[in-house]
Amino acid sequence: MAKFLIEVPHPEETVACARVVDVFLKTGSHYLTGADWGCKDGVHKSWMLVDVDGKEDALRIVPPAFRAQARVVQLNSFSMNEIDSILKKHEA
Repeated sequence: MAKFLIEVPHPEETVACARVVDVFLKTGSHYLTGADWGCKDGVHKSWMLVDVDGKEDALRIVPPAFRAQARVVQLNSFSMNEIDSILKKHEA
């Protein structure tokens, strides 16, 4: 499995925030239970980290009404050996 960040933006109005949450609650989406929201800090997006097999699986977590706006990013880590190798290749 791979780790993905799911980001879902929505309009800034307070009622828009409430409508998004309402849709998530009514769809019974697992996304809602694990999502973090930026609304109270003026960033009208939600984020969630998920471990799934692929981007398509991550996108299916998002309620259908918000999939077109959602962004799914596969995350990775780097080891010092990987970075050293990359830097050595580009030093020449």
